[in-house]
Amino acid sequence: MLVTFYHYPKCGTCRKAKKWLEEHGAEIKDIHIVEEPPSKVELEALYKKSGLELKKFFNTSGQKYRELGLKDKLGDMSEDEKLELLASDGMLIKRPITTDGNQVTVGFKEDQFEQTWK
Repeated sequence: MLVTFYHYPKCGTCRKAKKWLEEHGAEIKDIHIVEEPPSKVELEALYKKSGLELKKFFNTSGQKYRELGLKDKLGDMSEDEKLELLASDGMLIKRPITTDGNQVTVGFKEDQFEQTWK
């Protein structure tokens, strides 16, 4: 199984997720989410395939999220504006994002990975 893995190498959660994928035989295409953030078009495709709310793609515990005061602003933004914002800065995106082109997971929860990537 080949997965595209958007991650930040210094992120502990990303390292755990990558280790889990490797242990389960996944072939991983690494993409550094800050150096090569997904484009607005890519993000929209990931979001639509994930079945999640777009809000789940925001790294709500990140410094950048707090600096920009997004907690109070996201509710008033259109989907298009949210996607623009996410595409503008990889640090705003919750990570890791894992996809095989059909399925998408955001973040790392072992039970979710068991169901999706086994």
